[in-house]
Amino acid sequence: MIRFENVHKTYKTGTDALRGVTFTIDDGEFVFIIGKSGSGKSTLMKCITREERPTEGYVIIDKFVISKMSSALVPVLRRQIGIIYQDFRLIETKSVEENIAFAGEIIGVPRKKLHQMVDIVLGAVGLRDKASSMPLELSGGEQQRVAIARAMLNSPKLIVADEPTGNLDPETSESIMALLSEINRNGTTVIVCTHDSNMVDRMKKRVIEVDDGLIVRDEHASGYTAEDKTALPKSMIDEFVPEVISLSELEEKEETLPEFPPNPGEEEEEEK
Repeated sequence: MIRFENVHKTYKTGTDALRGVTFTIDDGEFVFIIGKSGSGKSTLMKCITREERPTEGYVIIDKFVISKMSSALVPVLRRQIGIIYQDFRLIETKSVEENIAFAGEIIGVPRKKLHQMVDIVLGAVGLRDKASSMPLELSGGEQQRVAIARAMLNSPKLIVADEPTGNLDPETSESIMALLSEINRNGTTVIVCTHDSNMVDRMKKRVIEVDDGLIVRDEHASGYTAEDKTALPKSMIDEFVPEVISLSELEEKEETLPEFPPNPGEEEEEEK
């Protein structure tokens, strides 16, 4: 579980990136974080990964107050979090297999076990045949799949993706989001920061919208834009609003107005 309690973040420049943010994300949820540039959503994501520390308030993950955690324990925290970046962040001089294995090497996973783990995640993202390829030999979608495989290596409870489809075409974006959905169905909490309105609208997941450092919307099974809950249903509109007839339809009917008898006074004047 992730919980933000009255989180504020003010930078040295005086910018208030977050202004009293409070929300909870339960285990196994899929959540979109949206908002315009400069709204504070990136700072919010960085507070989850402890790249930023709040000025005030608490960020809690699984009962651990990570906002107060010592720097020495941050690497331990990040082993439980898979992070996916918009620009992939692959090491160009290492093969696909080596890029993924590197995440296990730095925490001391035995070589034999690591090789098995890499093979499993490569299979999960459909890239076993690209294991020996170099990053620059891959398409953008394939590079992002490698980044997802690397994030999955340590079987994290949480995956945080910052604009994972930002550099990809629509078709490739669909496949990347389908992969993240599958990971989520297997029990991993997935948080995606995105500007992709079409994707958010299609997937209908929980949406947390940030604006000017505040949470302005938190809705389940929602889209990129908040629905107008005050609007009347179409059935009610059809019932109470009369049918509108166009001018062309009136002309086709060629109806003539009835003739009314003149007023008695008008007849007398005409006779005179």
